[in-house]
Amino acid sequence: MDTPPDSAPQGAAQDVGAGLDRRTELSEFLRTRRARLRPEDVGLAHYGRQRRVPGLRREELAQLAGVSVAYYTRLEQGNGRNVSAEVLDSIARALRLTDAEHAHLTHLAKPKHKKKQAARTQQVRAPLRQLLETMDTVPAYVVGRRAELLAWNRMAAAVFGDWSRLPAQERNWARLVFLDPGYRDLYLEWEQKAIDVVCTLRMEAGCYPEDPRLAALVGELSVKSDDFRRLWAAHDVKEKSHGVKRLRHPLVGELALHYQSFKIADDAEQSMVVYHAEPDSASADALRLLASWGVDATRAGARNQ
Repeated sequence: MDTPPDSAPQGAAQDVGAGLDRRTELSEFLRTRRARLRPEDVGLAHYGRQRRVPGLRREELAQLAGVSVAYYTRLEQGNGRNVSAEVLDSIARALRLTDAEHAHLTHLAKPKHKKKQAARTQQVRAPLRQLLETMDTVPAYVVGRRAELLAWNRMAAAVFGDWSRLPAQERNWARLVFLDPGYRDLYLEWEQKAIDVVCTLRMEAGCYPEDPRLAALVGELSVKSDDFRRLWAAHDVKEKSHGVKRLRHPLVGELALHYQSFKIADDAEQSMVVYHAEPDSASADALRLLASWGVDATRAGARNQ
């Protein structure tokens, strides 16, 4: 179980094209997870001595995981090529990782995806587009990797803005949330929406660190948005398949919309997201009003861009 991982020096070159540095991602993820834990959180004695670093020390984490300090240190330096699944499980338990964080750690330490998979163009099947069009009373869209908006119906345009007017490269939740001021006005809880977007991108960075387009997006947002840079540095990951979003629409005012996200069966990199309002609520009335206005509501929604 305690087989040493690859001990190549930290920062050694890796053939990932123009993508993200997987070893750096692994190192920083482990450091941030360790920093958030206190000795008392994991049942270790804390004698009140001044600690120079936040969270657990490496030797404390190694003790909890049942591995040597040298082994864990090499892993936290990004050298995870030969690490076993059993060791990763032990470290995940010691760090109190969520299921999403555990999966992210595994992707970073033991990547499986190839560069050609990351580079392939995402396509939405014609029947799926037709299904979106039949959903004429609720907003719905398909989102792919890198938070790209791939397809949507008329109600999504009425609520979130007419994405068809944007260049294809800008049809992206991360770009909209962090670079378009209109979306700060649209989302009453903008910070939470921003966190959700970044957490999703972080998960994808673990699965596809070799994706140059994802790396370029992260780089651009890091330069242009202080908020993105702050949230990206936290290394938080999570998968969120349902919840409630509170919006401030330019025509109908405040909306409270429940959403459900469904993975597409034959393409796990795509998800359909569908919104609805509570029956007999003011938000349900507002959605019906937007549906009745049709193209006029869609044009008004474009004010969010």
